[in-house]
Amino acid sequence: MTGFQARRTPLPTGVAKGLAKGLVRATTLAACASLVAGCGVIPGATGGSGDGPVTIMTWAPEKTAATNKPGMPAMAKAYARWVNANGGINGRELKILTCNDRNETVTAAKCARRAADENVVAVVGSYSQHGRSFLAPLESAGIPYIGGYGVTDDEFASALSYPVNGGQASLMAGLGEQLAEACGPVALVRPDSIAGDQLPLLLDSGLRSGGHDKSEDQLAAEDATEYGGHAREALRRASNDPVAEGCVVPALGDRTFTFMDSFRRDRDAYPDVRTGTVLGSVDQTVIDATGGKSGPYEGAYVTGWYPVETDKRWDQMKKVIREHAFDDNRIDPADPGVQTTWIAYTVLKAAIENIGDGEVSSQAIRRVLDTGLKVTTGDLTPPLSWRFEDLIASAGFPRLINPEVTFQIVRKGQLVAARRGFVNVEKTLVEAEN
Repeated sequence: MTGFQARRTPLPTGVAKGLAKGLVRATTLAACASLVAGCGVIPGATGGSGDGPVTIMTWAPEKTAATNKPGMPAMAKAYARWVNANGGINGRELKILTCNDRNETVTAAKCARRAADENVVAVVGSYSQHGRSFLAPLESAGIPYIGGYGVTDDEFASALSYPVNGGQASLMAGLGEQLAEACGPVALVRPDSIAGDQLPLLLDSGLRSGGHDKSEDQLAAEDATEYGGHAREALRRASNDPVAEGCVVPALGDRTFTFMDSFRRDRDAYPDVRTGTVLGSVDQTVIDATGGKSGPYEGAYVTGWYPVETDKRWDQMKKVIREHAFDDNRIDPADPGVQTTWIAYTVLKAAIENIGDGEVSSQAIRRVLDTGLKVTTGDLTPPLSWRFEDLIASAGFPRLINPEVTFQIVRKGQLVAARRGFVNVEKTLVEAEN
């Protein structure tokens, strides 16, 4: 998260909300005006399909030394096989192109330029840490970016981006709200970086909303090979209250696993503490690999975007994976990336159905989304819509329309719901800017 900025002078609540709404509108309108592609108004927009296949692209890093999300393009292909086996969308076949951005700025931009060259009408259900690199080529070509993973602030600023979740910001704000109810002292271990500097602001805003003191902010190198000293310091800070059990929050991205290995070795030398984290840093596969109910995540508080993987609302996705993924072991239904891709393609399907017999182009898809299409996702998210009225009052995230998160907990080695339904963190996100 690189675009989030905290304002130092707080404003009265009513004024702040009104100002934020105005800034959201101004930011989005300015973005529209600045793009060659505009907001659905230019002639000759990239892509188009009469009765032929509708070409879509999904990208994600694969086989790299850092974050990998191979399940997202694999899920896109399985989704297309399912749709095409059932007559397509309005009789139109989906053609899926995939691209490996390799966690590299230059390659991410190449993927976007390839999307334009291949007449792609939308990039859907994708992951990349290089928003500034891929969004510029997409904007120039007028290609909408539907359902990105939400790992960069740029995805919540571009007028051609249609996010389906609240990104990393909503997860950290929601985690703060969850821990405020359950924890004594909270020790946050996060990267010593510009992006890492935003994490305590968001976490502390959530803690504050529950009447909790701010977290103990502990900086660590994001490329360390072991975190023994950091784990011991976090344990000391989280256990300094003799009455209330504290919580340790590792927010180190891919290095969270490395931190938890050090944490597991040292935790017995300190009073009991619990852990808190967000989906993406941990999922059921990680919990299983680290020992399940006897591992370091037992009792951990976890904040996610969607219902837990065992929820029956995921049954349709799981059926599609079983019947159309052909035993592709890259697709894990518990992976929030795979889940995001499923939801993003649900949005695409609704948009194409709304277009009806008209030409399916990037411009037509943007027009449908910009003019109030409301997409239901089987209650995996609240209804999604990207009108001005649906934007939350956050000047830092002008395209964010879904500030809902879920509270989960690890019990007997399984991620289960800690609270029924969704929790709205809009107020927490707005207050984090003040």
